[in-house]
Amino acid sequence: MLVRAARTQDLQTLLELATAAGAGLTTLPASESGLAARLQNVERSFLGQVDRADADYLFVLEDEQGNAIGTSGMLASAGMREPWYSYRMGLTVTASRELNVYRQHPTLFLVNDLTGATALCSLYVPAGHRQSEKGRLIAKARFMFMAEFAADFSPRVIVEMRGLSDVEGRSPFWDSLGQHFFRMDFARADYLTGMGNKAFIAEMMPKFPLYACLLSQAARDAIGRVHPDSEPGLAMALEEGMSYQGYIDIFDGGATLEAPLSQIRIVQDSQVLLLAIGTPGDEAEDYLIHNRGRHNCRMISTPARQAAGTLVVSAASAERLGLRAGTPVRAVPLVGRLAKGDPYAQVHTG
Repeated sequence: MLVRAARTQDLQTLLELATAAGAGLTTLPASESGLAARLQNVERSFLGQVDRADADYLFVLEDEQGNAIGTSGMLASAGMREPWYSYRMGLTVTASRELNVYRQHPTLFLVNDLTGATALCSLYVPAGHRQSEKGRLIAKARFMFMAEFAADFSPRVIVEMRGLSDVEGRSPFWDSLGQHFFRMDFARADYLTGMGNKAFIAEMMPKFPLYACLLSQAARDAIGRVHPDSEPGLAMALEEGMSYQGYIDIFDGGATLEAPLSQIRIVQDSQVLLLAIGTPGDEAEDYLIHNRGRHNCRMISTPARQAAGTLVVSAASAERLGLRAGTPVRAVPLVGRLAKGDPYAQVHTG
């Protein structure tokens, strides 16, 4: 398996993946014209030809036959060209000694607090690969790229997890809130946000604080929750040190996770080592390895071991990276040692 930068030649394959992903993958809409325009900007971003406010990085996961079977990406600095909206969960307290009443009301505040953060997006792999090494590789490759080119990204990293919706694409949070202010179903609103209309739709939402108790029970239950299809992605974000700090998506109520870039495990722990070709041996563990390229970046996951400042990999792994022995690479264990238990034990999304 190999992760590389997306190219304009990937248009038809990415369109097929976007169609298979269905509703919920807002940043990868099944629109040929939209994807074509995005891929042009992606290529320029990898070449360093756009401002950070416009930079958009998209990666593809290739199988052994060279077929693209998954995607992931990030916006280098979200909300710098148009507002980036979130709801922040707060608490309003009402009390009266005379009436012997004391109430705590969870409250939604529409905010732009996450403006300028690097936003992870466009993570999709087929259902059968989400909890495998393939899923980890495409999800975590983004952190490795940011570790190598940290100056091109924000000190704060966020990811808006997909919220709850049913098999027909209906979101209880949207049905109880957004639909009243912008009369369309969730699938249509979701598509329009992916086509670049998120700020326009958000500006139709109420600006005053909203009491969660006025929403339906189903909508309240959806606040800060994550769609089952996104739970593997949630677990991997938690493994890397991201956490839920009370921000949710304004459309489906899904949890937003965040972390300082410098505190993400891969950014902290990755090292530059010299590539050595040999037999990793029985003590090898799976490493995430980056060839340190930008527009020609190549990342793989493979058994490897460290030895005296080198990283020993097989000849086939070196060939996939397109490198010779003695070339510097960035490398880190694919799974952190503290995350090898049950990552779901850390989940706090409600």
